[in-house]
Amino acid sequence: MRGRRAGAYHRRMSPPAHTAPGAGVLIVGGGLVGASLAIALDAAGIPATLVEAATPRADAQPSYDERNLALARATVNGLAAIGVWPHAAAQATPIRHIHVSRAGEFGSARLDAAKHGVDALGWTLPARELGAALLRRLDACTRLTRCAPAKLEALEPHAAGWRARVHTAEGERTLDTPLLVGADGTESFVRARLGIEAERHDYEQALFVATVTPERAHAHRAYERFSDDGPVALLPLAEGRCGLVLTVPGEQADEVAALDDAGFLALAQRRFGWKLGRLGRPGRRHPYAIRRVAAQQLTGPRAVLVGNAAQTVHPIGAQGFNLGLRDALTLAELVAGAADPGDAALLARYAARRAPDREGTMAMSHGLVRLACLEQPALAPLRSLALLACDRVAPLQSLLARRGMGFRGEPPRAVLERLP
Repeated sequence: MRGRRAGAYHRRMSPPAHTAPGAGVLIVGGGLVGASLAIALDAAGIPATLVEAATPRADAQPSYDERNLALARATVNGLAAIGVWPHAAAQATPIRHIHVSRAGEFGSARLDAAKHGVDALGWTLPARELGAALLRRLDACTRLTRCAPAKLEALEPHAAGWRARVHTAEGERTLDTPLLVGADGTESFVRARLGIEAERHDYEQALFVATVTPERAHAHRAYERFSDDGPVALLPLAEGRCGLVLTVPGEQADEVAALDDAGFLALAQRRFGWKLGRLGRPGRRHPYAIRRVAAQQLTGPRAVLVGNAAQTVHPIGAQGFNLGLRDALTLAELVAGAADPGDAALLARYAARRAPDREGTMAMSHGLVRLACLEQPALAPLRSLALLACDRVAPLQSLLARRGMGFRGEPPRAVLERLP
């Protein structure tokens, strides 16, 4: 991940050698999930090495155009448990209400935090601020070795785990580990080296992320609106701003990218509607192709996948990092209570623990795209009735709220709290 004080990374590394001492748990990938796992392991007293591709760099200046994350309540609980949230809380905006609807249909579902006994259903946070908070917490780790910039060149099975050859600015290092963790993203080198196949689905959609300022106050309400062309979301931000997430058919991506500010706002207004009045001040935007990539298994011999290396989901519902953090915290919880972090039985328990949450979240995101976003007029009455049921049938709304807050399956203990 990106960060600051590159020298601090290398001061924590032992001098270059052909074969370094045991690396502890070896985490490949220093993004948001990999860094969170490293922190959770350190908090549990587990030695680990974090291999990061990018040179640490400070992103210190806020920007109107910056990328924002929607963090579920369980995610914030987990970040608080590992000491990250205190560094980010002041920059976060609570989501106290959620409104879900579909263009041209009569049904809608509304969630209210107070109704479910909590102060917020989730929070929005600039990605830069979460990165900075993780970095500050990483700086306090005492059992963690951080290698950056570094590139994993090769992996070979070893008698007690894996032997990794890592290229760094200071020379080549060879690290032995009893547990290899692939946190290296959608096109995971670790996943490929383990021989784990991935199922892929191209949604033939493109995602545009931008910041806008609405005419009316957002009142800490997040909106998700479906249409034949894909979902559009508006997330509450500080200073009256909103984070716009706009999905368009893939063949329209270049055309939308070429729009001027007025043209882009007109498209966003047409897709979202006028619930917050006129949208203004669009920030920079860039298209991202949307695809689903799911590893066919989560573990291999003394190896495990987390985050986007395990599953990359459709951004509908903003589940990516939230799901990945639950991967990381579940793994840390199991490793903390084990004599051997790479034990086959432990990894089997990990896969079993993650299955309901992972499969349920992936099915939810994929199903919403298939049912709520495609042109299927015959389903319109059923879709509207389903939204009305979620809005008015208390048990259904409670289930929807809990899952939206990130409480599904057997979550890691770090994210739990007392809920009504």
